[in-house]
Amino acid sequence: MKWLQAIRQQFPKHKYAINAKQLGDNAELAWSNLGYWEDVTSSYPEACAQLADQLAQAVALNANDCLLDLGCGQGASLLHWQQHYQVRHIEAVELQSSCVQQIQQHLPKLAAIYQQSFLNLNQIPFKQNFDVVLCIDAAYHCNLNSFLYAVSPVLNAKGRLGMHYLMLSEQWLNLSAVQKQKYKWLLKAADVHLDNLMTASGLEQTFRQHSFTDITIRDLSPAVLKGFANYIQQIPQHNSDLDAFKIRMTAKLCHKLYVDGLVKYVQITAHKP
Repeated sequence: MKWLQAIRQQFPKHKYAINAKQLGDNAELAWSNLGYWEDVTSSYPEACAQLADQLAQAVALNANDCLLDLGCGQGASLLHWQQHYQVRHIEAVELQSSCVQQIQQHLPKLAAIYQQSFLNLNQIPFKQNFDVVLCIDAAYHCNLNSFLYAVSPVLNAKGRLGMHYLMLSEQWLNLSAVQKQKYKWLLKAADVHLDNLMTASGLEQTFRQHSFTDITIRDLSPAVLKGFANYIQQIPQHNSDLDAFKIRMTAKLCHKLYVDGLVKYVQITAHKP
């Protein structure tokens, strides 16, 4: 289990930082998600954009929406919303100061970007609420209740929420305590706390408790977990630094989660009444 401990002990820069160049994205505003890998997908940026598109299309994102992008990373999603959805009013929240500075420099038409945890949205002086809140490939690092407590107050009535999370399968309930403990260590190495995860019924109940409706949960595990793991196996491994190590270990985790089928990668969309 030494490789698991190393993920947590030797994060390069910020613990959520990704060296996108090693994944195949050399853009100034690079992507940093696991991607949605269809058979025709040939590049990392294409797969990342497809994961964003899956979410945007599920909430019917359009040019007239006032959009909040949570955990926007290096800013590729913000540029994507502008160029492909013509969204005019976009605000964003990102924890990494280097990413915030990069975005401020290259996206002058962005309405606002705040360096803050998306669990602390009540500390941000938003001037209005939002029609759509999107969180690509990030929310599973936190407690779902905490996330929804933060997000719900900044959504307009009939506002739409789209996010990715991890979900326990029904087979999970049949595991022994020892098997569950092994998974707890495995997920903790990737900064995911097992105690935060739940089955589909638990996810739906939690969203309903926060007064969300029209809750849709879609399993993306084959296209995301399997796809990312396969992509990393196919690209040349020229680097041996910590960035490369983190990428390889993430791919190894994705492969295990997909093969075991006990923890699913899901897309969740919901509406505020």
